[in-house]
Amino acid sequence: MGLNRLDFAIIAAYLVGITLFGLRFRKRQRTLRDYFLAGRDIPWWAIALSIVAAETSTLTIISIPGLAYDTNFTFLQVVVGYVVGRFVIAFVLLPHYFRGDLFTAYELIEKRFGPHLRTLTSGLFLVTRAAAEGVRVYAVSIVVSIALGTGEIASIAIITALTLVYTFEGGLAAVIWTDVVQTVIYVVGTLLGIATIVNFVPGGWTHIHQVAVAADKFRVFDFTPTFWKPYTFWAGVIGGAFLTTASHGTDQLIVQRLLAARGLRQSKAALLSSGAAILFQFGLFLLLGVMLFAYYMVPSSHFGKADRIYPTFIVTHMPHGISGLLIAAILAAAMSNLSAALNSLSSSTMVDLYLRLHTQTDEQRRMRLSRISTLIWATVLFALAVLCLHRVSRVIEVGLQIASVAYGALLGVFLLGVLTHRANQLGAAVGMLCGFAIEVYLWQFTVVPFTWWVMLGTMVTFSVGYSCSLLFQEERKSKSS
Repeated sequence: MGLNRLDFAIIAAYLVGITLFGLRFRKRQRTLRDYFLAGRDIPWWAIALSIVAAETSTLTIISIPGLAYDTNFTFLQVVVGYVVGRFVIAFVLLPHYFRGDLFTAYELIEKRFGPHLRTLTSGLFLVTRAAAEGVRVYAVSIVVSIALGTGEIASIAIITALTLVYTFEGGLAAVIWTDVVQTVIYVVGTLLGIATIVNFVPGGWTHIHQVAVAADKFRVFDFTPTFWKPYTFWAGVIGGAFLTTASHGTDQLIVQRLLAARGLRQSKAALLSSGAAILFQFGLFLLLGVMLFAYYMVPSSHFGKADRIYPTFIVTHMPHGISGLLIAAILAAAMSNLSAALNSLSSSTMVDLYLRLHTQTDEQRRMRLSRISTLIWATVLFALAVLCLHRVSRVIEVGLQIASVAYGALLGVFLLGVLTHRANQLGAAVGMLCGFAIEVYLWQFTVVPFTWWVMLGTMVTFSVGYSCSLLFQEERKSKSS
């Protein structure tokens, strides 16, 4: 069926409208605190929705239905782990972040260990976040090229440029408040998609339910005692908890939002309430995939990639108007995630690297350089997304794998800092490098499921870092005596 003028008008209205809305916040950006922390004056519920939007990319919206199409609801076990991890962050890490006027997660590392380890942790964040975000931006091209026929590179360029405009000008305030709007858009769009598919399937929900039950699509829990499956209860809950503790507790992308809250109590409320929202949201995306399976009843290979199933259905089967709204909803998720990445990459670059060496830089120059940094990172992410063309299959898993490679090393260092008193900078650095090496090895040379990588990397980082710290202390004592 394809899109018509009404659909294109809705998509264009969304793109123009959200860009103009984001630009409304540019006049409020007078200091670095305004630009990177929104003046620490954002209510908890807005931060909660922004957290949900930041971890919900186009990658999630198109790949999770594709995953459910091929498998079942067992990915939800990982999401349960996401909720568990939030409680760990709220009561173990967050109190430390609010003991001082911090701009980034890695300032906490300097306070505990020293400047060299801060440089190492922020550098690891910058490299791996950029790589993972490149995959997410690439996911946008799948949708836009199917919907608009603009070609994958042109699709990436359009979304990157429009997102850059309001992120460049409005800083974190623009990012968070556009996230709120975009979250509402894509959740409403998903609900409309589900309602439409029910009407399209002969027999409606009754038939969908029968097909899904026969194919074991509603299976949530898998208690199989194996280490080698990615979506078992053990890998999901334990691995998901470690993954979220790392991604939301040590990654500047999320920590920056938590630091923008009006205080520790509101920051905790934002983080914990986002867990309930994310559980509901992933349930919707998985249900969507199961319903598409009941509708098509063909292997996902029929579409080339499982990630193409939902966008193809939107463009070819959805009623005009609704299809335009759904494409806009997917673009909303893409832009909210990209804007978050741009602002967090820029904040870490400026605060953790540049300003430590140029402490006398005046506020006006800091603001100008922060915007330039945002522009540079937009160019880098565009280039990385282009490199992903024809090299990535199921984007949700690739994106999580890239992020997981660094998270264990980062989480291990943060836990060394907040749970021990005897760990030192040199020992923690050695542990971090060992943890990162182990995760790269797991990624490239083993078949260990990615859901275990963060836990294993954390354990190696923590144990090696603590042991080396004790060893180095003993060596210093013996030399001094």
